[in-house]
Amino acid sequence: MEKIIIIGSGPAGQTAAVYCARAALQPLLFEGFLSGGSPGGQLMTTNEVENFPGFPEGITGPKLMERLKQQSEKYGTRFIAEDVESVDLSKHPFTIRSASGEVTCRVLILATGATARRMGVPGEARLWNRGISACAVCDGALPFFRNRELVVVGGGDTAVEEAVHLTQFASKVTLVHRRDTLRASRIMETRAKTHPKIDILWNTILLDALGENKLEAVRLQNVKSGVVTDKPAAGLFYAIGHVPNTGFLNGQLATDETGYILTQNGTTLTSVPGVFACGDVQDKRYRQAASAAGSGCMAALDAKHYLDSLGE
Repeated sequence: MEKIIIIGSGPAGQTAAVYCARAALQPLLFEGFLSGGSPGGQLMTTNEVENFPGFPEGITGPKLMERLKQQSEKYGTRFIAEDVESVDLSKHPFTIRSASGEVTCRVLILATGATARRMGVPGEARLWNRGISACAVCDGALPFFRNRELVVVGGGDTAVEEAVHLTQFASKVTLVHRRDTLRASRIMETRAKTHPKIDILWNTILLDALGENKLEAVRLQNVKSGVVTDKPAAGLFYAIGHVPNTGFLNGQLATDETGYILTQNGTTLTSVPGVFACGDVQDKRYRQAASAAGSGCMAALDAKHYLDSLGE
């Protein structure tokens, strides 16, 4: 019987572990769930992190996650490098199942994150983090994007927001959309159409990302004419949504229509008492390492309060 189990080893999960461990709760953390089984979550595929507090010189994503793990381990967090296959939240204590068996717990903290949708074009895997990103706010200010031509794929509010954000750094931003109208709100559409640095390519899809060691161009096709063109670009940003990693829950927690876990306003409490959610698995607005870490702290404090109410 474990007091606290944490699923997910990104900034939210590791921060929750630090707080739980320092409270002498000896948390057990399943670290293999995120990013297709990669401990550390999405930051493990991020080369440069320049906006996490406390690192004025910047830090790589893997190094940041290594240091967070060392910190939580120092205070007593234990780790299982496995995927969680399923959970049973129908009765208390909760049951967590992984490849090595089952374990039960009084409290469960979910920090499984969300995975950015990818396009799956031929050059994507080779050039990911070498010019291709799914977060303009995270990466747009990096030196190799400054004063260069950048491309954003998408047609919703997020795509327009990211395109506008990138205009602070780019010489030009091209918004690529497969339809002839944007899905964005009217005000955001007007903002995109009137911005002097933004061009919109209508009825256009991405076919490939070109370049050997870094992105050099994107291959585009007009879906009406069939014409294929190669457009020079130093950066390609996907703004086509994220998928919250909640499939393993099998509908046992309340979520919104897209699968993000619903939490009570201003807390990390979910629809099941004793289960708490933090980080990107319940946050589809901010999706930043710093905000995830903050919500991990909240989850740990909420979990400690819950255990106190049980007399644990």
